[in-house]
Amino acid sequence: MTNSPRAAGTQTLARGLRALQLVSTAHDGLNIQEVAGELDVHRSIASRLLQTLADFHFVTRGYDGRYRTGTALAGLAMGIHATLRATAAPVMQELAADLGATVSLLISEGGHAVALAVVEPPGVSYLLSFKAGSRHPLGRGSAGVALLAAQSPSPGEAANVTEAREQGFAATFGEVEPGAYGVAVPIAIQGLPPACLNLITYRPEIADRAAPALLAAAARIHSELA
Repeated sequence: MTNSPRAAGTQTLARGLRALQLVSTAHDGLNIQEVAGELDVHRSIASRLLQTLADFHFVTRGYDGRYRTGTALAGLAMGIHATLRATAAPVMQELAADLGATVSLLISEGGHAVALAVVEPPGVSYLLSFKAGSRHPLGRGSAGVALLAAQSPSPGEAANVTEAREQGFAATFGEVEPGAYGVAVPIAIQGLPPACLNLITYRPEIADRAAPALLAAAARIHSELA
């Protein structure tokens, strides 16, 4: 029966999760009326959903009446990041060994591309690498472009972001590290932060042949997590 307590509870949970998703992806939060409109529910229902989320610190209400993400999401993010790293790790290790170059997994966080994991190729005496936790602004370097391409198109976005979304990868030279080539493939999975696989190298012949392998690797990760 559609009016059973279980059905009603499932609907409420779905609405609450959707409200959390809406708030967490809004650039400057949302007010009650905006959430009600997105969910197609009465303002009072949206208010109760948001208050419940606020009680558990998943969202917080500002002085301007707008709801933004709360501190409890940080714990969820850590779990999501761990799952993403664990899934990508074996794929990255194979990729780094096959291409003979450093491969990294990056996510979009606060306007920056942040490295979650970095894998160096085995048996290579000279390579280009960096540490997990390193960050640089979105829009710079292949990873920064690919992470923007993993998101929905936005008015006035840079042409290289649109191109990367259309062709499936971004390629740059010297934008983060002087003299270095970068090739990155976006990974867009609903419910996860925008991510990308990125290769960096000083050798143009490796960069030239990297895109198909990166695309295949990203598809493997996507299929395991989607």
